[in-house]
Amino acid sequence: MKRAMTLLMLALFSTAVLSGCNTMAGAGKDVQKVGEKVEDKAQDCKDGKC
Repeated sequence: MKRAMTLLMLALFSTAVLSGCNTMAGAGKDVQKVGEKVEDKAQDCKDGKC
């Protein structure tokens, strides 16, 4: 019984860690896209087009 509980806890922990990594990777991509848009807008304003 103790071994089954240990394996269950390990499986739950592993699932939580792996889904957290995917969530952070997605958030990083979103932030990167926002940064690119801000950079593009700054470049347009630098050229006097804003």
